[in-house]
Amino acid sequence: MEIALIILVVAAIFVVQALKVVPQQHAWVVERLGRYHATLTPGLNILVPFVDRLAYKHSLKEIPLDVPSQVCITKDNTQLTVDGILYFQVTDPMRASYGSSNYIVAITQLAQTTLRSVIGRMELDRTFEERDSINSHVVQSLDEAALNWGVKVLRYEIKDLTPPPAILHAMQAQITAEREKRALIAASEGRRQEQINIATGEREAKIARSEGEKQSEINKAQGEAAAITAVAEATAGAIRKIAEAIQQPGGDQAVQLKVAEKAVDAYAQLAQKNNTMIVPGNMTEVGALIGTAMGLMKAPKSAL
Repeated sequence: MEIALIILVVAAIFVVQALKVVPQQHAWVVERLGRYHATLTPGLNILVPFVDRLAYKHSLKEIPLDVPSQVCITKDNTQLTVDGILYFQVTDPMRASYGSSNYIVAITQLAQTTLRSVIGRMELDRTFEERDSINSHVVQSLDEAALNWGVKVLRYEIKDLTPPPAILHAMQAQITAEREKRALIAASEGRRQEQINIATGEREAKIARSEGEKQSEINKAQGEAAAITAVAEATAGAIRKIAEAIQQPGGDQAVQLKVAEKAVDAYAQLAQKNNTMIVPGNMTEVGALIGTAMGLMKAPKSAL
C-alpha cells in the first residue's frame, strides 16, 4: 500500500514536471541540462522531467515602463527636470533571456542617457516646442540598441518638463510682457483704424455734398435754360403771330396805331412821374404820331 502511494506521488510529480500550459501572449524559455533548448508557445507543452526546466517567462504584451525623472542641461545651460514613460514589447524571448541580465534596467538607463543627449543639443524654448522630435530621437536610439536584447521599443512620451522656479518666473514675466505688447499694438491699431474711418467718412461726406451742390447747380442751370428757351419760344411764337397779323389787310395801319398809342402813353408817364415837364425837341413828330393815330381811329373799320 505504501509502495503504491509512493508510485502515485512520483507519477504526479512527473506529470506536473512534464506538462506545461503556456497562457496566450506569453513565451517560456526552456533549458535542457543548463543550455537553451526551446521556447514554449501558448498552449499545452510537454517537457522531460528533471532534464528540462523553465528558465525564463516573458510577456509578449506591450509594457509601459516609467522612466525616472532626471535633471537635463539644455544648450543654453538651463537645468530642466524631465519625466517620461517608455513603451516596449518583447519580440525575441531567447535574446531577452540571454542578451542582457536585466533588459528593463538597460532600457531605462539608455533612455535617460539618450534623453540627456538630445536635450543637451536644444535650447530651452525649443524643448517645449519639439517634444515630438525628442520622443522620436529617443525611440530611434533605443530601438537600435534593444535589438540585441530581444526587445522592440515602440514609443517614448515626455510626461513633464519642469524648469527651475526662477526660469518659470522669468518665462511668466516674458509672457506677460508679450501679452501687454500685443494689447498695446491692438489698441494703437484700433485708434489708427478709427482715425482712418473718420477721415474716410469726412471725405466721402464732402464728396457727397459737392456732388449734391454740383447737381443742384446743374439742375438750376437746366431750369433757367429751359425757362429762357420757353420764353424765347413764346416770344418767337408771338412775333410770328404778329407778323402773320401784319400780313393781313389793314395790318400796317394797326401797327402804326399801336406805335402811336405807345408813344403817347410814354409821354404821359413821363409827365406823371417827374416834376419837370419834358417836352420833345421836335414837336412835329409828336403831332404827326397823334395825327396818324387819330386818322387811323377815324378810318373805316373795314380798312382795319
